[in-house]
Amino acid sequence: MTERRVHVIQGEFQVTSDANVVLTTILGSCVAACVRDPVAAVGGMNHFLLPGVDTGGRGEPDAMRYGVYSMELLLNALYRYGAKRERLEVKLFGGARMIDGLTDVGNQNATFAERFLRSEGIQVVGGSLRGEHGRRIQYWPITGRVRQMAVASGDTSMFETERRRPAPVAPAQSGAVELF
Repeated sequence: MTERRVHVIQGEFQVTSDANVVLTTILGSCVAACVRDPVAAVGGMNHFLLPGVDTGGRGEPDAMRYGVYSMELLLNALYRYGAKRERLEVKLFGGARMIDGLTDVGNQNATFAERFLRSEGIQVVGGSLRGEHGRRIQYWPITGRVRQMAVASGDTSMFETERRRPAPVAPAQSGAVELF
């Protein structure tokens, strides 16, 4: 069968049980969590820009950029597909320091992701965090296979796909809250 590529941009997440899907993303200081449950044969990826939730009193549309919200949405979607927390395997990517002299948001993102998963008792089995180069990631969520390609320093063309896409819109509030 033919592989189907699904690109996950900043502020998005995808979950699938389709063995023919390859999730892709391009990361600089952002972080992507590639998560799967090998028994339930389901997996997914998110892509977040900032570690904490600080919408400054604004509405939820900005929330998808934040790690806490993004991680909760990804994990809850996996649980709806039948994943169990104790079986989850996570690989973390990104968190690069892209611009010298500014706050190291990449390191903050990487540290957040590691702490979040540790506090949730979810096993990190691999990945590639921090450094000074962007990354192109391809993730096969059913098998857990990941291919990472380094992006040359200063190559901003890697973000063109994301710049052309409209900003993500948060889903309508259903009133239901699932805590985990």
